Order: sequence, then structure tokens, then C-alpha cells
Amino acid sequence: MPTTTSIQDSLERLSSWVVHHGYRAYDPGDGQMSFLRALTFNSPKLERLLTAAVLRSPFHIRPLIGIRPHTSTKGMGYMAWGYLRRFRTTGDQSHADSARMCLDWLLQHRSPGYPQLCWGNEFTFTTRAGRIPAGEPTIVWSGLIGQAFVDAYETFGEARYLDAASSVCDWILTLPRERTPTGDCLSYVSFIQSSIHNSNMIGAALLARVGARIGRPDMVELARRAMAYSCARQNADGAWFYGESSKYHWIDNFHTGYNLDSLKRYNDSTKDTEFVEHMWRGYDYFKRHFFEADGRPKYMHDRLLPIDIQCAAQAIDTLCGFSDTDAEALEIADRVAGWTITHMQSPAGYFYYRDLGWKKVRTPMLHWGQGTMFKALAHLESKLHVQPQSKAAIAAGDAP
Repeated sequence: MPTTTSIQDSLERLSSWVVHHGYRAYDPGDGQMSFLRALTFNSPKLERLLTAAVLRSPFHIRPLIGIRPHTSTKGMGYMAWGYLRRFRTTGDQSHADSARMCLDWLLQHRSPGYPQLCWGNEFTFTTRAGRIPAGEPTIVWSGLIGQAFVDAYETFGEARYLDAASSVCDWILTLPRERTPTGDCLSYVSFIQSSIHNSNMIGAALLARVGARIGRPDMVELARRAMAYSCARQNADGAWFYGESSKYHWIDNFHTGYNLDSLKRYNDSTKDTEFVEHMWRGYDYFKRHFFEADGRPKYMHDRLLPIDIQCAAQAIDTLCGFSDTDAEALEIADRVAGWTITHMQSPAGYFYYRDLGWKKVRTPMLHWGQGTMFKALAHLESKLHVQPQSKAAIAAGDAP
């Protein structure tokens, strides 16, 4: 098990690497930043092949095909989130300064063409779901970055950060929706209806948190309807498919974590108990299906490999979020962190992308690995910082 000191050491080495590299690295989906994109002739099928080939390559081919390190909006959001958590834990002003820098960068690098704040990728991303042009905002990027701005408001008390999160919510309100008798699904993107559970719930979580804080019942009601949509479609065993379309019928680790985090934020913000049973059924499934005994995080519910850094990071973060009400959560998070630091952190400080079993893919990603692990380990650090008191409370019968 890692100690608080070893977690702090991992965080320091990681943040030093990120700062030294100017907050620039790669992204799994950045294949179309290559000069090879010209050979796709704007064909979605060829774009998808290029994206997938780069994403799945076991070798670090990006420099060879013209992809340079770049800064990710979601990566900067996660770094800000982690700095905010570290500042609240340690009181070190340098973490506050770093958080402000990341948030200011995000305000300066919003998606163009929208009156409200929103964010997307810095590259065109083409998959089986279709093409998302460079700069086009997504509800996942915008919803998660919006949460970092709410945390900044709660940390610093500055209205501009809450105003930023409110602006993101106003953008979410403009999105297409799939309207059904059992709830509404917020679209992944603004230009077409795309119904995906984790993106729908991420958007709902931000609407609920901001709406409850600023007194916007319209935001809270849409959040409730969005949660109703995804909870009505939860499998009987507690799992969620990525989406309802048959091409999306898989169950993976980190998207399940997104769903659980979002449900918990909704419940905590609104005090609505309508979906509590769904949350705990999903959380029980998450714990039972996505971890090996030694802490290795599984990618799919029924398959270990590849061991992906995003699964490790999101698992630690989700488990820490549930640790106040689940006595096992922090122990599992600790095991995942210990295994990941030992097996997936480079001596240089950054975290590897994937372990394929026969080979580690050591390509340094910014949001997918560095940002998400920084935020997750900062969350774990904060929980371990207060753990002696928590254990005393449990022994005294003051915690469930």
C-alpha cells in the first residue's frame, strides 16, 4: 500500500514533468494531427482508420508522422482540479497559483463560435460514432471542466469562477435532447443528437450542482430528467452500456466511474433520493467487476487487458468519492494507486498510457494519464490526510 509520503512523491514527480514539458503531451485520439491526414481525402472511413491506427499503436510513432506535443483543454481542467485539491489539503499557495493559471488558460482557449463557455478537442476526432471537428465542444469536456470551475469558486470564493460554470450550463441547455417518457438524454455534441450515458450524466451533474447553488430550478429539473433517462436504462445487475444503440453495447471501467461520480454529485447537490438505489447498485457492480486483487484495474467488466491509465485514474477518483460512506473504498483506491505507481509511472515522473500484457505503451498523454492521475492522486492524498480522524470516527460509531 502506498503511504501519504509516497503519494505526495508521485504527485510531485508527475507535476514536475507536466510543468517541465509546458503542459504539452499527446492524446490517444490525436491521429489526425498527423501530416497523413491529407491522405484521408476527408473520407470519414479513412479518418477513422488513421485515428484508430495511431490510438492503438504499441509504439511511439507520433513524432515520426508529424504529431507534436500539444495542450489539451480537458487535461488543463484536470490539472486545475488537482491543484485545487492539493491547495485545500496542504495550504501551499503555489498550488493555488497553478490552479488559477490553468483556469485562466481555459478561459482563453474556449471553443469559438459559441456565446457560452464550452470546450472540445484541439483535433478532429473520427470514430464509429461519427466525426467531431477540431474545436467543436462536447458535453463531456465542458461538463467536467465546469466542475473544476465550481470547485475553484468554492475554494477561492470568487464569483467569476461560478459565472464560468453557469455559462457552461447555459450552453448545455441549448443542446439537442432525446425526449422519452422515461427521461431526456442530453446530446454529446451540439450539431446532432448523440445519446451516450456517461456524457448525459456528466452534463446533468453540472446542471444540478450549479442550478442548486444559484437557484435555477430549470437546470435542476433537466438534470433530474437526464438522470431518469440513464437510470431507467441501467441493466438489472447494476451495469450501464456505453449507449443504447447496439454498436455501443460494451461495459467499461472509466465510463462506469463517470456515471457513478455524476449520480453522486447529483444526489449530493439536490438531496433528491430518487436515484440513490441506482447509484448503489451501480457502485456495487463497479467494485465487483473492475479490479484484480492486487489493484490492477480491468478495462472491461469481463476482460483485464489492456490495462489503461484512464481506468486506473478514474477508479481511484471514484472510490475516493465514495470513501466517506463505504469503508472498503479507500483500501481499494490505495491498492489501485500502489499498483499503478509501481507499474505505470515512469522514472521521469509521467504515467504510461497502457500495458498490453506483452508490451507497455509509454507514450505520455496529457489529459489521458497525466491530468486524470494528478487529480485522482490529489483526491487520494486528501483522503489519506484525514484518514486517522476518519478511522477514529468509524471506531466510535460516527460513520456508516
